[in-house]
Amino acid sequence: MYPIIDAHQHVWDPARAAYPWLGPQHSPIDTRMTFEEVLPELRAAGVDFTVQVQSSDNPEDTELMRESAAAHPEVAGIVGYAPLDDPGTAAAVVASWAGDPLMVGVRTLIHEQPDPEWLLRPEVDEGLGILEAAGLPFDVVAVLPRHLEIIPIVSERHPGLRMVIDHLAKPPIGLDGDAPWARLIARAAENPNVHGKVSGLYSATERMEDWSTDLIRPFFDHALEIFGPTRLMYGGDWPISVLAGGYTRVWNGLRPLFDELGATDREQVLGRTATSFYGLDRARIGLS
Repeated sequence: MYPIIDAHQHVWDPARAAYPWLGPQHSPIDTRMTFEEVLPELRAAGVDFTVQVQSSDNPEDTELMRESAAAHPEVAGIVGYAPLDDPGTAAAVVASWAGDPLMVGVRTLIHEQPDPEWLLRPEVDEGLGILEAAGLPFDVVAVLPRHLEIIPIVSERHPGLRMVIDHLAKPPIGLDGDAPWARLIARAAENPNVHGKVSGLYSATERMEDWSTDLIRPFFDHALEIFGPTRLMYGGDWPISVLAGGYTRVWNGLRPLFDELGATDREQVLGRTATSFYGLDRARIGLS
């Protein structure tokens, strides 16, 4: 059986890296969160490996993930930070990762930028070109409609750049209607290099824990239709998932959707897509 890979998992330590977005409103996760804490739940769920994803726009956060991966063979890849608005530094960061099979992608917290069109800035466009040339994929934290509108523009400018939309761009789960989300993400998915993460699918109401499998289902079905299983990947979003009921509840809430897939498609969403998209080291995940 193909290993199950959680393609979206975090670790952080506010004592060692700055997390401007993290505060008391995020209790109980506004503290050091380590891989050791989630590992028992991963094992209970049958998850074999994870991809750790950056949580803040600084190199210290990336270094924490590299230390985590060095200590835990279950970490199959790292999506680190590179300052795309500083192309020279971004190029140096990417070059420093050369030869390290664990460094598999880049993310920046575009949703924390005051300018929703930050990705279209000339210097950022140059930074995205560096990723494209290096063959490194980009995780897009799309939370606004404009963020989704920009993805096709970036796709046209950088036809070789692989992108994945984290958390399916936060669909309006629990709210009335889905416009313009359904239309905009479908437009973004027209580029075969754009993928989607089935992660962070919590309620869009004031209480993020007010979600259920049935509430998520229509959004998952839409994503499956527009991306297909070969461009969808599972992500558990720990430790943010603690605020939505915990890792086990999130896994158990998504599992019925995965179990309704055929065996081949289920294997794709739960492992093969992440492996191919991020170019995970096959030896690291136990494949020949």
